[in-house]
Amino acid sequence: MTRILAVLGPTNTGKTHFAMERMLAHASGMIGFPLRLLARENYDRVAKLKGAASVALITGEEKIVPPHPRWLICTVESMPLDRRVAFLAVDEIQLCADSERGHIFTDRLLHARGDAETLFLGAETIRPLIRRLVPGVEFLSRPRFSQLTHVGAKKLGRLPPRSVIVAFSAAEVYAMAEFVRRSRGGAAVVLGALSPRTRNAQVGMYQAGEVDYIVATDAIGMGLNMDVDHVAFASLRKFDGRAPRPLEPTEIAQIAGRAGRHMNDGTFGTTMEAGTIPPEMVEQVENHRFDPLKNLYWRNADLRFASAPALLASLDRAPDKPGLLRARDADDQLALAALSQDEEIIRLANHPERVRLLWEVCRIPDFRKVMDESHTRLLGRIFRHLAAPAGRLPSDWLAENIKRIDRTDGELDTIVARIANIRTWTYVSHRGDWVADSAHWQEVTRGVEDRLSDALHQRLTNRFVDKRTAVLVRRMRDDSAMDAEIRPEGEVRVEGEYVGRLAGFRFEADKAETGAAARTMLAAALRALQPEVERRLAQALSDPFETFDLGPGGLSWRGEPLARLGPGADALHPQVEAPLGDLLSPAGRERLRKRLGEVAQSWLAARLPSLFRLAGAPLTGPARGLAHQIAEGLGSMPGGESLVRSLSREDSQALARLDVRVGRHGLYIPVLLKPKAQELRALLWSIHAQAPAPEVPGPRPAVMAAEGVPKDFYEAVGYGVMGKVAIRRDVLERFAALARAASHHGAFQPDHAMHSALGLGPAATESMLEALGYVRTGDGFRTGRKPRRKVRPEKPSDSPFAVLRQKI
Repeated sequence: MTRILAVLGPTNTGKTHFAMERMLAHASGMIGFPLRLLARENYDRVAKLKGAASVALITGEEKIVPPHPRWLICTVESMPLDRRVAFLAVDEIQLCADSERGHIFTDRLLHARGDAETLFLGAETIRPLIRRLVPGVEFLSRPRFSQLTHVGAKKLGRLPPRSVIVAFSAAEVYAMAEFVRRSRGGAAVVLGALSPRTRNAQVGMYQAGEVDYIVATDAIGMGLNMDVDHVAFASLRKFDGRAPRPLEPTEIAQIAGRAGRHMNDGTFGTTMEAGTIPPEMVEQVENHRFDPLKNLYWRNADLRFASAPALLASLDRAPDKPGLLRARDADDQLALAALSQDEEIIRLANHPERVRLLWEVCRIPDFRKVMDESHTRLLGRIFRHLAAPAGRLPSDWLAENIKRIDRTDGELDTIVARIANIRTWTYVSHRGDWVADSAHWQEVTRGVEDRLSDALHQRLTNRFVDKRTAVLVRRMRDDSAMDAEIRPEGEVRVEGEYVGRLAGFRFEADKAETGAAARTMLAAALRALQPEVERRLAQALSDPFETFDLGPGGLSWRGEPLARLGPGADALHPQVEAPLGDLLSPAGRERLRKRLGEVAQSWLAARLPSLFRLAGAPLTGPARGLAHQIAEGLGSMPGGESLVRSLSREDSQALARLDVRVGRHGLYIPVLLKPKAQELRALLWSIHAQAPAPEVPGPRPAVMAAEGVPKDFYEAVGYGVMGKVAIRRDVLERFAALARAASHHGAFQPDHAMHSALGLGPAATESMLEALGYVRTGDGFRTGRKPRRKVRPEKPSDSPFAVLRQKI
């Protein structure tokens, strides 16, 4: 019978070290960590000690499994519980009370066992519930190696070296890090959204002494062992996914416990702006005495896969033991509920194996932590591919999605978002039953994540570290307070001096400012920006779309750039990328992105009404297909006589009512051939093609087709390429009609009237006629048909091309 031991105590008690020694003393073992970062760190340690052939790493995004490993280092979610091992351990078991992941830890507490020995590592707060829920458990308390002492509040500029400053949003972290750079020379930045590679690189700078400060979110509270002397809370409230709330004593203790590692004592406190920690809470943290947990989160693990509704019902089952609370709907359950509303998904999930597959797909994490409709749609596409006869994700589809992410340009939040996206594909690549050549895709996604991680580390370092003055700034002690104000027009002043301006949601510093005093002034200005940012956000969310503009630089609002546009499903529906600027919170950024998506479509619909009317028209048959192609072509498309003949009279009338002209050589909407419409069409082509737009022909009826310019660009702005000539669609139809009329007399020669009417030279005109199917003969151009009437001499004024010139 297995021995079950709960090793409990505060941070810095050596619990993990104890568990690793116990595991390696057994012939086989498995340990689950709460973070991929921790799992990788301990895997590297065991691999170095025992050899890579003896140990496996198993996480959602990374798997290194030799043929016969003795020990398995895992994340808690990825522990292969069907594998028998002599020893099993779960770290940070108090996370059973976490509202998001708690049900996973509770399942391990109730069901995960080693054949000889089982260890649960965590805080003393979970002791009563472990005693109640785990029969025969033994307890071992571990005292903290060092003393943790509260030292009250300090000004941000007076914090001692080797300090960690803790904030609870990326915007606050960036503002604090900017302040530290300008007043102390630099800071490392640690966010939960960083990849392990970026996080390790940032912490490595701190450990190497390149910077003396770290600015971090509460992600610092777990998984990082550093030489920290002091932890300062810049806020005592956090947003928990639903609403802002005060920090719990146990949360403060977990984060503050980063100070004073091993035998070195540490201190904790707050910044002046954050207020003070209540005395009773200080006493709890210093003496490691906290109220015991009352409940743990639980979700039924005995799932029914008869159907999607049956699976949802089994997930909703209530716990039958005291001390357990049914977990709130997790992301995988929410995704399943959303996809169950899709009739096609339900039709495909028509037997238990398919339902089980659907559940596995729903468990693909959204590493962006926003769980919006785009992630659910992605899950739906993955399931449809896997439910198809091939049963695998198409390689070209995988490559296309990964290629879109493999870009290192953009601002901090853009790269962070790409890292979150590639982590999803990394997770998928480790499903050998879903993808062909799993090892190849793992290597590809790992390479993309590494490139993005390195780029992010470089961006963070460039922005928040001033290496040239770091040593000097560390010796400075400036405790003077500086007043900052922001004026309605965006001008930012500190102590009455201009230091920069707020453009949209970006702060543009005055480049003329230099020196430590100027850096302090700028950091103070950043603190003053938040109210203005919130006001601007509220206004941008409520303003009508007429206050926005769309141009080559993307979407702008009241003259200030807000976001870039990227390719969407088609050229008419560009996708809004993450709004520019680092001052927005993640929730505010997402709200603004959605609003800008609506604005972009409204703005385009107001300027291209005929195109949007065509795209949404209730057509049927061939007319519907042509309308779709015209909309994708931004208002025109090539065609031929066979296409014209395929249309019924009703189809032609329906298209005519929608302002579509059907010619022998193409279809077009006349109003979209005007210069302003052409410029907008060129812009949409440029966004979708992700390439600079060539020069728009403008009012000219025909131009020489430029070398290297794609034919689809000319088509996108309403020009067809005939031979060496790009000719506007309406002019092409009239030109072709007049050429047919001239050919009825037999052979004809392009005359001066024709050349001057189109503004082309003789060679270009003849090239176009040949493209139209006319044959050059000794006496001119002819169609090969007999003339309908006797050829008569023409006067210059009778030339059909002279008529064409007058019409143009």
